[in-house]
Amino acid sequence: MDIRHHYIEDGNGEPILLLHGNGENCGYFKGQMEAFAKRYHVYAIDTRGHGKTARGNKPFTIRQFAEDLLFFLDEHHMEKAHLLGFSDGGNTAMVFAMKYPDRVGRLILNGANLNPKGVRRSTQLPIEVGYRIAKRFSQKSDSARLHEEMLGLMVNEPNITPAELKAIRAKTLVIAGTKDMIRESHTRLLAEHIPNSRLIFIHGDHFIAHKKPEAFNKAVLDFLLCQ
Repeated sequence: MDIRHHYIEDGNGEPILLLHGNGENCGYFKGQMEAFAKRYHVYAIDTRGHGKTARGNKPFTIRQFAEDLLFFLDEHHMEKAHLLGFSDGGNTAMVFAMKYPDRVGRLILNGANLNPKGVRRSTQLPIEVGYRIAKRFSQKSDSARLHEEMLGLMVNEPNITPAELKAIRAKTLVIAGTKDMIRESHTRLLAEHIPNSRLIFIHGDHFIAHKKPEAFNKAVLDFLLCQ
């Protein structure tokens, strides 16, 4: 592998991996670490090219992030782990669960989407404009290229069909904010096509884990602990 993930960890028990969103780092989950660590061994990971994890030389795609995640599990001798992914981290977790169903305990998808059309147009349009501008300057420096790649993830990925979701075998919680930047109809589409899934909306925007940690943590822990 061309990278080694930076991560923080806490607790003991079954492993649960927390995957942040685009342009963020493992610190996004500061409101979850202590609460989850009371029952689980929690790992919050910096994705390739984010936080303190190097960009490396491999493709900067959701599917590559899923392969990176497989390497992380193998490196830490985890046969199986629960996955909680937020936004692009949710997309990574979704792709991983489709491709490696035997490696996933339970799956929590927070603000995930199948394709860019799942994002509200009022949010997506400025991203597309920014991406076009970033492409013009991408050859100026490594940081400029990485900025283009970050925006490119939101403009060009992921590309998952509803039918592909049937490959997910893990019990799944689909969770989003009532005023999320992901269209409510799109979030419902995910839940409808993932077998053995449940759907929860929490009052708030896209960042409910950060802004409403108590409600978010309760929903996640109730789901993890239920039979």
